[in-house]
Amino acid sequence: MERITITGGMPLQGEVCVSGSKNAALAIMAGAVLASEPVILHNLPRITDIYTMMAMLRRLGTVVEFIHPRSLLIDASRISYLEAPHNLVTRMRASFSVTGPLVARFGFARVPLPGGCDIGARPVDFHIKGLRLLGARVEMDGDFVTAEAGRLKGNTIYLDYPSAGATQHLMTAAVLAEGTTVIENAAEEPEVVDLAKFLIALGARIDGHGTRRITIEGVSRLRGGEYTIIPDRLEAGTYAIAAAMTRGSVRIVNANAEHMTPVLMKLQEAGVQVEAGETGVHVQLHSRPRAVNIKTMPHPGFPTDMQQPMTALLCVADGVSIVSETVYERRFRYVQELHRMGADIEQENRTAVVHGVERLYGATVQATDLRAGAALVIAGLGAEGDTTIEDVHHIDRGYEDLVAKLQSLGAQVVRLSDEPVASAVEEVPVCSV
Repeated sequence: MERITITGGMPLQGEVCVSGSKNAALAIMAGAVLASEPVILHNLPRITDIYTMMAMLRRLGTVVEFIHPRSLLIDASRISYLEAPHNLVTRMRASFSVTGPLVARFGFARVPLPGGCDIGARPVDFHIKGLRLLGARVEMDGDFVTAEAGRLKGNTIYLDYPSAGATQHLMTAAVLAEGTTVIENAAEEPEVVDLAKFLIALGARIDGHGTRRITIEGVSRLRGGEYTIIPDRLEAGTYAIAAAMTRGSVRIVNANAEHMTPVLMKLQEAGVQVEAGETGVHVQLHSRPRAVNIKTMPHPGFPTDMQQPMTALLCVADGVSIVSETVYERRFRYVQELHRMGADIEQENRTAVVHGVERLYGATVQATDLRAGAALVIAGLGAEGDTTIEDVHHIDRGYEDLVAKLQSLGAQVVRLSDEPVASAVEEVPVCSV
């Protein structure tokens, strides 16, 4: 079992580089299945979710290999297998997003129902409804979804909820469909926009990405090409909150401030000094933060993935904060871990009332999911004494070289293992843009 141990109380100081966006990269990797020629993706994060997607694409017969520490070649010209492996799709929700591209290009896909972090119900109903509206015959058989079609047909798809995952998935299905597809109530997340720009670079015809109405004119094929993935706004937000938690001063290199607006504005409301520039964001705080209320919403609202890290900061804020989670009903499972560290939180259903305390105290805690793990790291950085975080494999899914990056900022943090474990992640530079 691997764990992270943190000796808290050290202000973070210096520069840290943000990796490429996990959520954009995974959707774009799935979208690369549509291309009949090789694709090269730049600024790939080296995290376990990326390796899981690479393994799945290889099982389909795709050539996938790093040609540079952060540049990935994907050649799907000779895909030979149209059934995604059960053990990989059930490990990561984003794996399900190959269904649309496979049906759009080859007319068939058989994919297991997805897995991922246990943060609440995330059904694929929107995905299946959208594929059916595009003309696919979709059947549920136990844990598998089988989809078949000749050439998909364009249609109008209304999403009952602006799901980023469903929007991305249906975009990739529609680009090769015959005629025009309109996605109404589409998600506006930067990762949705990045996927659209990638597909356009390969010859897709897409308009309206970044708005609630996306229009797609189907084309007969996508060519190859190169594309650079956007920085990860959620990783950048995590380091911004960590800087505030430790009352430090950190410059987050390669962060896109426009993508981080909801988080940065809430940090400023809490008294944090934020300076945004073309090459990154500088965050500093030298006093106790103020209490603020947050409510998670689809972009451009406050992101659900930043709720847990922000709540960790609010545990030591001056005053009472109210945190409302409107997206996933199980996002608050980590609250009991913060209680072990001395947090004063009253939580019922999807609302938490956070009574700020002077300080948190080190304890042994368990990461219950990816962003909960990040929240516990932040709490440990600001706590008095030693904190040990277990089940850190959740953190590895979304944060590249977390320990090394924190060490570069002066944090007293180490990663420990009960026995030697062979890692699939090769050594790459901690900070490279």
